[in-house]
Amino acid sequence: MALRFYNTLTQRVEEFAPTDGKTVRMYTCGPTVYHFVHIGNFRTFTFQDVLRRWLRAHGWQLDHVMNITDVEDKIIRSAMEERKSLREYTAVYEKAFIEDSVALRLERAERLVRATEHISEMVQAVEQLSEKGFTYKSDGSVYYRIANFPEYGKLSHSDFSGIRAGARVDVDEYEKADARDFVLWKARKNGEPGWETPLGAGRPGWHIECSVMAMKYLGETLDIHAGGVDLIFPHHENEIAQSEAITGKPFSRFWLHSEHLIVEGQKMSKSLGNFFTLRDLLERGYSPESIRYLLASVPYRKKLNFTFEGLKAAQTSIERLRNYKLRLDTEKFGEGGNEKIQERTETALRLFNDSLDDDLNTAEALAAIFEFVRDTNSSMDAGEFRAGNVGSALALLARFDSVFDVLRPTVMTQAVTDGDVEALIAERAAARKRRDFRRSDEIRNELLERGIVLEDTKEGVRWKRR
Repeated sequence: MALRFYNTLTQRVEEFAPTDGKTVRMYTCGPTVYHFVHIGNFRTFTFQDVLRRWLRAHGWQLDHVMNITDVEDKIIRSAMEERKSLREYTAVYEKAFIEDSVALRLERAERLVRATEHISEMVQAVEQLSEKGFTYKSDGSVYYRIANFPEYGKLSHSDFSGIRAGARVDVDEYEKADARDFVLWKARKNGEPGWETPLGAGRPGWHIECSVMAMKYLGETLDIHAGGVDLIFPHHENEIAQSEAITGKPFSRFWLHSEHLIVEGQKMSKSLGNFFTLRDLLERGYSPESIRYLLASVPYRKKLNFTFEGLKAAQTSIERLRNYKLRLDTEKFGEGGNEKIQERTETALRLFNDSLDDDLNTAEALAAIFEFVRDTNSSMDAGEFRAGNVGSALALLARFDSVFDVLRPTVMTQAVTDGDVEALIAERAAARKRRDFRRSDEIRNELLERGIVLEDTKEGVRWKRR
């Protein structure tokens, strides 16, 4: 069966293969490094990891670019509040994201690229758009005139024909259906970090960052662009408008978007007290592989209801698979092979592959594995399973784990990394800034319990291990 994806652009399920038949050129929107990444974002990143692994299972190579957004409104506000440079502020959370990704066994993109290292290319792109008549200036900033791009709205499938000419927005994120000319280059305000460029002193808008980095490394037309559904409008819509205005070519052949994660049936938010980072869950004692399993278990285009009962069930499911593998590895079976069990194994493999080929239907893929485990466990109990059936059963489990990657137990440790310490110190500094001394004390005590002693000095916070 051919690999098929639902393409947001065409609203159809379409067969996929890379343009050159060899290498998939894929761009995914990475984290905005102003805080620890929450589990909603990691739902998207886990989907992208499953996507990577299954593309490679088809024998294709990958040229995957993921961006690190290290300059935008929230980052600038937070860095200025803490009187840090952008790099000083974002380095802590970028390192934390990489550590968290390793814990969740997310494969690293072939290219992990920072926005701040591509400013000159962004300036050049804005200049190209200006030469083609897609921009105008206002108060020192440069805006994209969406009325000059007739196909605006083709990704979100919205009708923006009645847009109000000249209405502008200069914030990086704005409300759905609020179609206004968006900022490409933001003039520097007093005290803000920025760059001196031919466009004036300032910094790029969020949307131009991804267009530029995607096309620099992957060419004018990508095979796949992926992200969360919250990015369809305005971010990805604006990426298309920018990129296609420059090149006159389709920006990406396929657009894949993962649905939202909700928690216990509600939208995740700090005000509801149901906002969790990966680190929050690990500190509660949940294993990284149980979190990964739960995040991957629901097909990416369906909402995922994240519950603590679901986490416990995920761990139970993993243990069932580990116990089955242990039985295969250690139990003594009769000689020879059972042809019916061999056929059952081949059927399970086909169902697993077909499910993932069907727009990454992870739920059906898991069902194929667990039905096989149930059936063959019964065969073992009845003495029907033979030594000659072990190899193909283990190969099926290996195929499963090449995608889901949960069978190997994580060695849990309470050791705290340097990155953990620096990130918590940064969080403590932010808490003190907003006069949340209770949280500040909690962080100090938490670090002390983990063997880290903080010392507040005139030069800043020093720390050491006991």
